[in-house]
Amino acid sequence: MRLFAISDLHLACPANRRALEQLPAQPEDWLILAGDVGETQGQLSYALATLTPRFRRILWVPGNHDLWTVHDPDGKLRGEAKYRRLVEICRSYGALTPEDPYPEWPEPGPQGQRYLVVPLFLLYDYSLRPDYIPYEAAVDWAAEVGLRCSDEDVLFPDPFISRAAWCLDRLRYSEFRLQAVVDKGYHTILINHFPLRIDRALAQQIHRFALWCGTRKTADWHLRFRAETVIYGHLHIKRTHFREGVRFEEVSLGYPNEWDQRLGMAPFLRQILPAPEGARAFAERLAKRRSMPASESESTVLRLMVGARQKAELPAGEIVPGKTRPLAADAFPE
Repeated sequence: MRLFAISDLHLACPANRRALEQLPAQPEDWLILAGDVGETQGQLSYALATLTPRFRRILWVPGNHDLWTVHDPDGKLRGEAKYRRLVEICRSYGALTPEDPYPEWPEPGPQGQRYLVVPLFLLYDYSLRPDYIPYEAAVDWAAEVGLRCSDEDVLFPDPFISRAAWCLDRLRYSEFRLQAVVDKGYHTILINHFPLRIDRALAQQIHRFALWCGTRKTADWHLRFRAETVIYGHLHIKRTHFREGVRFEEVSLGYPNEWDQRLGMAPFLRQILPAPEGARAFAERLAKRRSMPASESESTVLRLMVGARQKAELPAGEIVPGKTRPLAADAFPE
């Protein structure tokens, strides 16, 4: 039995739908869908109808595209109402969501750890910006360099006053549940569409788009909540890196021009549990040292993943020192 993860299927794209249809069955394995399955209720239903017969268990978290209110023949639900409807669709197929009890992984870790697989929905609060930029000016600050996320026009926070307020509500809800997990002695596999932390090296790649990529408030959650692995998507930058002995996996597929369609979708399913041997050995070494230089950590892009499945996947964009325009760094941890 294995746990796999993928995100950003973007099933509005015909090429991605064809790849999903051709994905082989893995009836003993679990699959995490880490957000941006599509943009409509119908696309989520299509994905689940395709995948639930092929995997033992499906876990889902929403991405920003999933929450968009667009020309959806199924209706014009907005904000929380759209999210709750997507949760209902998942439950109708037996898929688990951030609103359900966290399932325990059936097999213990190498030191006997008990893992809970934890789907999260946390959104973003525009806090990933320099301190000298006030919250009210954040979107205009991004617009200065021609950046404006489509969420500003089609991701509504109703009934909350803002996306930041919705994010705060989700943070409080999730913290309460996660603390109970830690109190019971579990380790976690944390799943959120948006990164739980944006390190400075990564911030240089995404620049001011970081506004729409999470919150400062989760930067230490991998330690607070005893994470074995943190899974995320959203960035379309496939990568594996380590922080304080914790493995972080960006598991996006992406738009058709961002992945090799000749390979099919299967090589892009990232194995999470059992941890690939190279990743496990490296994490154990880090756990002894407790930290590592940022340059070493940030350059560890998929190179520790082993096996044909991992070797077939190439990162969409590695960090190349000196080739990315710096972003003001005071919003981002080392």
